Amino acid sequence: MEIRDLDNQHEQLFFKCLEDWSDDMAESGDRRKDWFTRMSANGLRAKLAFDDNGVLAGMIQYLPIEYSHAEGAGLHFINCIWVHGHKKGRGNFQGRGMGSELLKAAEEDARSLGSGGMVAWGLSMPFWMRASWFKKHGYAKTDKDGMSVLLWKPFSKTVHPPKWILPRKKPVCLEDKVTVTSFNSGWCSVQNLAHERAKRAAAMHGDNVHFDHIDTMNRETMLEWGISDALFIDGKQVRTGPPPSFEKIKNLVDRRVRKLR
Repeated sequence: MEIRDLDNQHEQLFFKCLEDWSDDMAESGDRRKDWFTRMSANGLRAKLAFDDNGVLAGMIQYLPIEYSHAEGAGLHFINCIWVHGHKKGRGNFQGRGMGSELLKAAEEDARSLGSGGMVAWGLSMPFWMRASWFKKHGYAKTDKDGMSVLLWKPFSKTVHPPKWILPRKKPVCLEDKVTVTSFNSGWCSVQNLAHERAKRAAAMHGDNVHFDHIDTMNRETMLEWGISDALFIDGKQVRTGPPPSFEKIKNLVDRRVRKLR
């Protein structure tokens, strides 16, 4: 395999998380592209993995932790690492060591930039971005919020362990309307998909539903709320991973609208 820096030729695939075959990626909008443009000016880095036949099959993206949804200093934060694992599209490339090579390349790059360590997040359940996978690669847990585990691998003894940024306030609900609140930073296609579906479901009810987009691509806004990406309907959080279908979100909004009458 070969690990390369992201280049202009492969940006569109990167924006679609290598899933250009997926209708969901087309539905997720341009938020990820906008996030990439803004964060590139703040030190965002990305690397790609190609198999021996030159097929693009994996990716990793990371940036200074000061622009992430975790609290820390002098470290780099991995937003995601993904090796294409679907039979559709380009095929399943997992289990070949691509993830390990991507992680190694990102760590070496961060070291060359003078970073004090690499931070990652993972899930305590055996799904995507497993915390256990990072532990096998020398990462240690520093914080936890529900199923989301924060892990790190320090390169220096002078850096301090990172922490999760926890919610600081809740969405405001209106008395005479259903309130759909979408916190969206743009970095994740899955979260962008939930955002777009919620916006479309809310628009179907006209003045009965107020759709509030909290743009957490702006870090000051994210810190104000302590929330990076989340969806709420009348103050109740909706699970967005894996992304809920449009029909599910629409049904949740429909039920709330019926209660207004």
